[in-house]
Amino acid sequence: MKNALLVLFATLVVVMGALAQTPTVTATPNTVYVGADGKFETAPDTALIQFNISAQAETARDAYELASKQAETTRQVLQTNSIDSKAAEVGFFSLSPQYDWENPKRKIVGYQVTTSVTLKLKDFSKIGPITQQLADASVGQSQSLSYTLESTEEAKSKAVADAYRRARASAQALASASGRVLGELSYASVDTAENVRVLAPVPRHLMMSATDKAAPPPAPTEEFTPQNVTVTAHVNAMFVLK
Repeated sequence: MKNALLVLFATLVVVMGALAQTPTVTATPNTVYVGADGKFETAPDTALIQFNISAQAETARDAYELASKQAETTRQVLQTNSIDSKAAEVGFFSLSPQYDWENPKRKIVGYQVTTSVTLKLKDFSKIGPITQQLADASVGQSQSLSYTLESTEEAKSKAVADAYRRARASAQALASASGRVLGELSYASVDTAENVRVLAPVPRHLMMSATDKAAPPPAPTEEFTPQNVTVTAHVNAMFVLK
C-alpha cells in the first residue's frame, strides 16, 4: 500500500509539473484557443572553442607554474592570430592531489591543476589555425567546437511570427468549419528556444604537428560551412469568434 501511495504521489508531481508549464487561460464564450510551433533558421554568428588546461607535477607550486605557462601560450596563440585575449574566458584553477592507489597508505605522488577555457570567435576562418596551433603547443587535451547565435532578437521575432501565422491559420480553419468568423486576437503567450550545433572533441594526438614532414591534414571544419542555428517558438493564442 505504501509503494502504491508513493507511485501515486510521483504521478501527481509529474502531472502538476506538466500543468505548470502550460499557461492557464480562462475560457470565455465566443473565443477559440489554439497553439502552434514556428521556427527560423539562420547562420550562426559565433564559434565556441572549448578545451581544458591541465598540468601535473610533484608539487602544487610546480603544477600551477606549468598550468600558467599553458595559459600564457594560449594568450600568445591568440595574439598571433590578432585576437583580443578577452575573447577567451578562463575558469577558476582547481588543484587536486594525485595518489598512489597501489600503496595501501594512499601516498600523495603529485598534484594536478586544471581549468577550462572557452574561446569565442566571430571570424570562422581563424578556427583552423587556432585549433592547430594550440595542438602543436600541447595546450588542451581535447578541443570541442560549437556554433551559436548571439544576436538572437531578429531570429526570435521571425520564429514567433511564423508560429503566430500557423496558430491563426488553425484558428481560421476551426472558425470556418463552425460557420463563424475569426475576429481579433484577445490573448497570446510566447516561448522561444534555440539549438546549438556541437562538433565532437578532437583529441590532441589525432592532430598532426606542423613540424611533421608530411603535409598537415586540413582542419576538421575546413571547406565546410557551419550548420544553421534553428530558433523555435511556441505561441498560444486566443481569438474572438464573431
